[in-house]
Amino acid sequence: MNYNTNQLTVNAMGNLNFLGIGPRIAVVLLPWLTVTIILSSTTRLFYYTQGGSIYLRVCGIILMIVGLAIYISTVKLLLSGLKQTRLITTGAYALCQNPLYSSIILFIIPALSLLLNSWLIISSGIIGYVQFKLFIRKEYDELERFFGEDYIRYKNETPEFFPLPLKKWFP
Repeated sequence: MNYNTNQLTVNAMGNLNFLGIGPRIAVVLLPWLTVTIILSSTTRLFYYTQGGSIYLRVCGIILMIVGLAIYISTVKLLLSGLKQTRLITTGAYALCQNPLYSSIILFIIPALSLLLNSWLIISSGIIGYVQFKLFIRKEYDELERFFGEDYIRYKNETPEFFPLPLKKWFP
């Protein structure tokens, strides 16, 4: 059986919902990210380096490409799993249980920080991660009710957030 664990929740009808806890995270994260970008654009207080650095930009571009690749591939897997009402453990889901959240918080936000030469933007990732930890339990409970033992087994074998499945690589 395949597993699909990110962004799915069970609604009152017993069907899976694509959005999961994403909207709850976005309510705080998106306004904060917007404020950090505006502040970073209007003052030099938050710069890593005056005038920027080609190394920061190159690292930012690399992180952005990796983050967007993970995000896009995860959305495709998620839509496939949702359509078929099945869990998925392949692709990014083999690396961690929450690759959508991870791609944004660990790759895309830091990429923006480097591209815009502002350490303040990193605080958005911290806030996103705190929001994730506050709300994810509800999503896990719903997934466990819907997928049962298959989900529990997947959850026990796969890292929650950081895409380093050391148990799978080094048994």
